[in-house]
Amino acid sequence: MEFQDRTLRCVDCGAEFVWTAGEQQFFADKNFKNEPKRCKTCKVKRASRPAGPVARERVETVTSCSACGKETTVPFRPTQGRPVFCKECFQSRKFAGAGGL
Repeated sequence: MEFQDRTLRCVDCGAEFVWTAGEQQFFADKNFKNEPKRCKTCKVKRASRPAGPVARERVETVTSCSACGKETTVPFRPTQGRPVFCKECFQSRKFAGAGGL
């Protein structure tokens, strides 16, 4: 198949860019189905951003266990009305629920 240069529009900046015949041949050889959506500048800018969600600062809260009353530290802010368990009570409740499998 003979490829010819095509002009595409970048979805990020709106600028036109040329998708060369050589690039199209490369896409065809790799079995890529979609044509590029971004110009080279926007593609580099997007690739340099950190991947995935930005890590949040870990919150540790000292609270009392809802089952035994022991003081414990949990890695979240407890929601009002929801029980909070110490490690031991959490483990015993977790394994008690797993018996029905």
